[in-house]
Amino acid sequence: MPMAFPQTRMRRLRASAGLRGLVRETDLRAGQFVLPLFVAEALNVTGGREPIATMPGVERLSLTAAVAEAQEAAALGIPALMLFGLPAEKDEQGSGAWEEDGVVQMAVRAIKQAVPELLVITDVCLCEYTTHGHCGVLRDDAGAPHGQDVDNDASLELLARTAVSHARAGADIVAPSDMMDGRVRAIREELDGKGLSRTPILAYSAKFASAFYGPFRDAADSAPAFGDRRGYQMDPANGREAVREALLDVQEGADMVMVKPALAYGDLIRAVKRATRLPVAAYNVSGEYAMVKAAAAAGYLDERATVLEILTSLRRAGAEVLITYHAKDAARWLAEQS
Repeated sequence: MPMAFPQTRMRRLRASAGLRGLVRETDLRAGQFVLPLFVAEALNVTGGREPIATMPGVERLSLTAAVAEAQEAAALGIPALMLFGLPAEKDEQGSGAWEEDGVVQMAVRAIKQAVPELLVITDVCLCEYTTHGHCGVLRDDAGAPHGQDVDNDASLELLARTAVSHARAGADIVAPSDMMDGRVRAIREELDGKGLSRTPILAYSAKFASAFYGPFRDAADSAPAFGDRRGYQMDPANGREAVREALLDVQEGADMVMVKPALAYGDLIRAVKRATRLPVAAYNVSGEYAMVKAAAAAGYLDERATVLEILTSLRRAGAEVLITYHAKDAARWLAEQS
């Protein structure tokens, strides 16, 4: 046991920047960041960008603009992007998700051609592609509140088909976010059966039905047309269940696991890390980003200090990978400190 005051003075090692840096327990580097991008097929006509009102500083991008963002990210030392697609047309099954010339598939090819060393992670889900906005296909269910429910097992084939199309386009990692039971196994088997066994899966393992997703649904045009996603996304009150979800994904073949959202879930980042011993990603989601931006714009918070503190806390909790809309700014700030 350490000696008591006055022999022990904890402030001794806090007296200067050099001392604080020498004993710092948690590192934060641009090399740990993943930058999410929203690629909109409709913008390819103009080749431009479209601001997202609820996420200041974030835009929907054409293919040309997405390539420019990728090049900027790489120059800042950010090693990876996560792509979300907004198709020009939607249907009941979300067939645009697995089309060879779908918006994400085209973006993957364009980015990998322009910046081959940059890792491209693709979100595997149907919500942006379906007319109803749910993460899988629907079936009639008289017992469901709206007379329809998401058909878990019928959705697995479509999700696996989507993951294969992304991998064939050149995606380095596929990341299923739908929260259907068994989707990691279905994707792993389909990838392996198509000669794509080297493609890793980053599973959205503990994805909660969170109020923090609001701005994302504006950005990706993916709000459900009816009901909500609490029937397949997790209850925020359940921590042990989050660990169980992650362990099931590991058994099904996940190479990495994710906790989403991040800021209010540090306890679960730690618990999932301890249980799985796999690389863990924390998704610093749209609502968390928007809160900081709004408070900083109002003069209530120092944006730079707040963002770096949040990201450091996620690393301290156990996340190796930080998916964040702050990635470019944070990379610049860290470069200025070095």
